[in-house]
Amino acid sequence: MRHTPPAAVIATLLVVLLAAPAFATNGYFSDGYGTPYKGMAGAGVALSLNSLAPATNPAAIAFLDPRWDASLSLFNPNRSYTVNGGPSGYPGTFGLAPGTIDSGSRYFPMPALGADWKLGGNQSLGLALFGNGGMNTDWPTSTFYAGSPTGVNLAQMFVAPTYAVKLADEHALGVTAIGAMQWFKVTGVGSFAPFSSAPASLSDNGSSYSFGGGVRIGYLGHLSRYLAVGASYQTKIWMSKFDKYAGLFAEQGGFDIPASWVAGIAVKATPNLDIALDVQQVLYSGVASVGNPLLPNLMQAQLGANGGAGFGWKDMTTYKGGVQLRAGQGWTWRAGYSYGKQPIPASEVLFNILAPGVEEQHATFGLSKGLGGSQEIGLAVMRAFSHAVTGPNPLEVPGLQSIQLKMDQWDVELCWSFRIRK
Repeated sequence: MRHTPPAAVIATLLVVLLAAPAFATNGYFSDGYGTPYKGMAGAGVALSLNSLAPATNPAAIAFLDPRWDASLSLFNPNRSYTVNGGPSGYPGTFGLAPGTIDSGSRYFPMPALGADWKLGGNQSLGLALFGNGGMNTDWPTSTFYAGSPTGVNLAQMFVAPTYAVKLADEHALGVTAIGAMQWFKVTGVGSFAPFSSAPASLSDNGSSYSFGGGVRIGYLGHLSRYLAVGASYQTKIWMSKFDKYAGLFAEQGGFDIPASWVAGIAVKATPNLDIALDVQQVLYSGVASVGNPLLPNLMQAQLGANGGAGFGWKDMTTYKGGVQLRAGQGWTWRAGYSYGKQPIPASEVLFNILAPGVEEQHATFGLSKGLGGSQEIGLAVMRAFSHAVTGPNPLEVPGLQSIQLKMDQWDVELCWSFRIRK
């Protein structure tokens, strides 16, 4: 007999996704999607672990049995900024009040849902719903002298139908059509109005919504019984404008989601031990509102213009390694570590008070336990170690004032999996 979760479960998850704030680890991308992948620090582009796999590699579902996976994570980012040195007060400068401020937003739930089915022959169909993002801050002060609190909230939701086909027993290609929705609001940046092309669309306008789409393609192949390789590429996700913030983001409110790629191997060291090694790059510099630097852009083009200032993020390359051990009696144990140089240069700390995505090192632990029959439960725990970036206030007298951005994170995720019986 075939079992599927009721439509009410899917509807409830959609509602929670729409209400959930975004979360960050590698810049503003998650370290991994799907609880088994998170338990391995996001490594596993060459593994087929659960039906959230298309968020990393669409080809992976070709090697999965039909199943459902539902997860819920509790994300805890701890963020602060410190201003050292008092403002000069000189004409034409923009000094900040000295001191250390902690962000007030600390705990966020984030659900995800995935499923895949066999279409007959060597074909598979999948559907994944998940969130992504991370520029969420809530500073309980008037950081930029334009009202308290100061901060942003960016949330993103993805709907990802996937088609995969085996070209031979051990090789597969997959393609995912990505539908995206994001919403954004910012408070407390009205003091930048003299630099804006549309001051009325700069700050404190509530939530603005954006819709768009892109594509991810992937390959997974088992070269031998001991070695598998995988790779995928996601195009830029082209999004409609944030109209309410056309005077803040470059290109009249543009905020596309950057392209990315990932490649890796999986080694079956023993029949029960898998070792995964991945490298991933997110092309933040390809999105003007994210990659454009504050200076000299702020002096050459107004905020919101095509060449307007952005957050100055660099492309981010992350190296991931993970292991999983099948220990018998339905138990699987996982661990992982990832490192990626954070994308914010020291010269860009002023604007990035709004979005301090500065983590570099992540350690993870995970496990799963078969419950008998067709069900399984899983756990993943992620720790992003504290990291700080310090740089000068570029709108103050040189050498007078510095700004430090600091962040650490925890993420705990639970998963329930159900294999579909034919």
